[in-house]
Amino acid sequence: MPVSAKICGLSTPETVDVAIRGGASHVGFVFFPKSPRDIVPERAGQFATSGHVGRIGVFVDPDDALLAHAVAGARLTGVQLHGDETPERVAAVKARLGVEVWKAVPVRTRADLDAAHGYRGAADRILYDAKTPKGTLPGGMGLRFDWKLLDGFAHPLPWALSGGLDVGNVAEAAGLTNARLVDVSSGVESAPGVKDVDKIAAFLQATGRI
Repeated sequence: MPVSAKICGLSTPETVDVAIRGGASHVGFVFFPKSPRDIVPERAGQFATSGHVGRIGVFVDPDDALLAHAVAGARLTGVQLHGDETPERVAAVKARLGVEVWKAVPVRTRADLDAAHGYRGAADRILYDAKTPKGTLPGGMGLRFDWKLLDGFAHPLPWALSGGLDVGNVAEAAGLTNARLVDVSSGVESAPGVKDVDKIAAFLQATGRI
């Protein structure tokens, strides 16, 4: 099976366009004020995408009002929860919104992977991401975990791989983990929060060759 890609943290029509033209399966928008990629839902809603491309909103411990506002304003097809949301909270979000729900699981050790099992029946997809230091952003920092930790792991749900991916290592990452969906943000930037159209295009070309 080919490897699909989500380009996350988009904030301009030009970068959304190059992601769509390059074959991204999903585009991501961040709704978290502490992130350099934070965007207003209505602004994200202005970006045109084709019908087969998922529009995923990224949140950190959001309340129901923010979720509802962003889903409507940005025309989201799914939400990605990147905070300390419990399985019960994830299930409640899915029931309330009626869209696809992804849950990020931060990984540093093999034991960290076990948290994914708690979201069976609550989330639609698990996103394995690198665990970041306390007091920093929960993602989008270019950190990676040891991809070999996923070797032999019994995934409870469909999943995606994130954390420190770029054009130079995505083929290795997919080969080691057998990931069929990869998620990139800082790896296609020229500066924090500033997406580079050439890097986006190159990353998508690389995934298309895997």
